[in-house]
Amino acid sequence: MRKEDCFYVGTVVGKFSFKGELLVKVDSDNPEDYTQLESIFVELPTGLVPFFIRRCQLHKSNLLRVAFEEVKTEQEAEVLLKTALYLPLSLLPPLEGNKFYYHEVIGYELKEADQLIGHIKGVVEQGAQALFEIESHSKKIHLIPIHDDFILHVDRKQKVINVKLPEGLLEL
Repeated sequence: MRKEDCFYVGTVVGKFSFKGELLVKVDSDNPEDYTQLESIFVELPTGLVPFFIRRCQLHKSNLLRVAFEEVKTEQEAEVLLKTALYLPLSLLPPLEGNKFYYHEVIGYELKEADQLIGHIKGVVEQGAQALFEIESHSKKIHLIPIHDDFILHVDRKQKVINVKLPEGLLEL
């Protein structure tokens, strides 16, 4: 499985028991959504490797306590500390309306009042506010905040996001 075909689930942040159980910090508002998984991909130096889950449960509301079939000792668990966990993109539930996954809108056009601003080249997630990285027809790069108040409509068929931006934002 290629990392590009997956989405980030979380990171192994600690060991739980001498039997190899691990604590996972999930990058989600709903970690309970991941308690029924049968397997997950672990990012190792050799690439993404599937691990089968024997047991998975919530731990202190924002962590998962995971027991992998392949990990039976504290020493085996130690090797997995700080590794990232991934699942295939196909497991993401489809979003509707103006909600979207960041990876989904790469390549979309961004328009304001039917005028093309540019194409979404990426999403910058550093700092408090995620930003669209937009490349205009003149190859100029614009960073535009991803904010519900700016997004008027997401057209998945045409691959267009229509926005209403604050005056002067594109001139910055």
